Amino acid sequence: MSTDASAPPPSEGLAALRPMTLDEINERAALVTRTCRKYLVPVTFVDSLFAGAEERFGVLTIGGRRVFQYSSTYLDTPDLQAFHAHRGGRRVRFKARVRTYVDTGTRMFEVKLKGARGVTDKTRIEYGGPPDRLTPLTRRFLDDTLRGYGMEPPDVLTASAVTDYRRTTVVSFSGEERVTVDTDLVGYRNGWSVGMRPDTVLLEVKTRGGLTSTERRLHQHGFREVGFSKYGATVAVLEPRLRGNRWHRAMAACLDHQAPASVHRAPVGAVIDA
Repeated sequence: MSTDASAPPPSEGLAALRPMTLDEINERAALVTRTCRKYLVPVTFVDSLFAGAEERFGVLTIGGRRVFQYSSTYLDTPDLQAFHAHRGGRRVRFKARVRTYVDTGTRMFEVKLKGARGVTDKTRIEYGGPPDRLTPLTRRFLDDTLRGYGMEPPDVLTASAVTDYRRTTVVSFSGEERVTVDTDLVGYRNGWSVGMRPDTVLLEVKTRGGLTSTERRLHQHGFREVGFSKYGATVAVLEPRLRGNRWHRAMAACLDHQAPASVHRAPVGAVIDA
């Protein structure tokens, strides 16, 4: 997978949007507590989705770049409790990961919490350690976060999967919504990889309210919310003993066949001491 994050955004519609700094985006629409709905669309549709939206939307731009490389290493119990909770639709659950912003080398340890009302809370701290294991700092942060949420922390977490992808972030000036446009997704586990088809884009619409203007436009063109998880799909495809269940239809629509992973991704999914 290429890491040239200076590549152009996947549509002219995105290229026409006003540049926004990260500080401006966080001021307008941080949306740390939010609902998130996902849509799979053809890459050719993104241009028309944002065409003529210059008065309503801007796009994250840093150093002239609008497309950024992300890498997320997910941490789960050896028996994949977090995966099974997500696959089963458990109302209260968590996900832990180390997110690397490849272009800057910055890393964040993140804990995503799903509550009984379907709202997602995300808490995170800056992190300078290895992406594939917990340190004493991240262990304390995880334990405190989960206990504060009424959950008992697991005893052991190990690196269970990695997802790499490109992302463009679009934000409404009103702060109503934040839309991420993800392409070139590749997931890794146990020496194997699976990628998203190059003609497909994953849109994630993050908001505190109901349907947004972007979603209404998606619905007008026949696109509906899908059940899909980057982490869940990676594990479900690359673990022969597991099935995707609620993600099966979306996985079949957007993922290519699995293939051997590159050497530096091969160990992911092996047991690592926390």
